Amino acid sequence: MSIHHLLLKICRFKPIGIQPFEVKKCVVIMAPHTAVADFFLGLMMIRLLKLKMVMVMKKEFFVFPVKGILKRIGCVPVDRQHALHFAEFAANVIKERDECHLIICPEGTRKRVEKWKRGYYQIAMEAGVPIGLSHIDFKTRTLGIGKLFYPTGNYEKDSAEIEAYYYGMVGKNKGQFNLEEKPQAQHEWVKQ
Repeated sequence: MSIHHLLLKICRFKPIGIQPFEVKKCVVIMAPHTAVADFFLGLMMIRLLKLKMVMVMKKEFFVFPVKGILKRIGCVPVDRQHALHFAEFAANVIKERDECHLIICPEGTRKRVEKWKRGYYQIAMEAGVPIGLSHIDFKTRTLGIGKLFYPTGNYEKDSAEIEAYYYGMVGKNKGQFNLEEKPQAQHEWVKQ
């Protein structure tokens, strides 16, 4: 048993999904994102799946003493005031690497939002890569990448299908995830 399996067991989370994860490049969206704890649980999942992680974080997190650690694990600072060209910047990060799994929280914040940001989709389209649907669900106590989604260019249709994957999932802070009131999506790992 790896250290990551042990830590997840201690946290009472069951890893699910695509193993081994063989896609060399993709955008991985992680939801629900309602607490800082999501970062640490997500990091365990990423290590367990052996992903070549690149994660964008607001530059305010990059201060001594954590700055060096964040850079070493694959985090890239982003100035949210210059977000206009972010999708192009992130797509280029993917294109320039042989292997890259760009982690994005589509909600863009830990607070409740009713509409997800489009950036993850624009990045995947620009880079020509699939979207890994990843979750940290405190209701079923599961986390992982459950499926790959290949964007078609029809954002409205695709985003509806992507969001349906997350129906009924609950974040650490109940009530903060906009899709938790929806009927639970029927995944093979959810006990009926």
